[in-house]
Amino acid sequence: MFEPVHGSAPKYAGRNQVNPYATFFAVEMMLRWLGDHHQDAALIGHASRLEKALAGTLAEGKVRTYDQGGHATTSEVG
Repeated sequence: MFEPVHGSAPKYAGRNQVNPYATFFAVEMMLRWLGDHHQDAALIGHASRLEKALAGTLAEGKVRTYDQGGHATTSEVG
């Protein structure tokens, strides 16, 4: 139910080129859904902090993967 849009991307295994932002956003959506579903303010708070951190990192534009026009590897991002 909560999977990055690119799926598990097995054809990119071992290349260190997959954009991990999609995975981080999937985790954010999972935390938010679980928080809403179980009325758990802590999970909602974690989701909000993760979303804010991701948005801030992307807005800075310093850490961009190949598909975003940058040169950061998967391990450098996450």
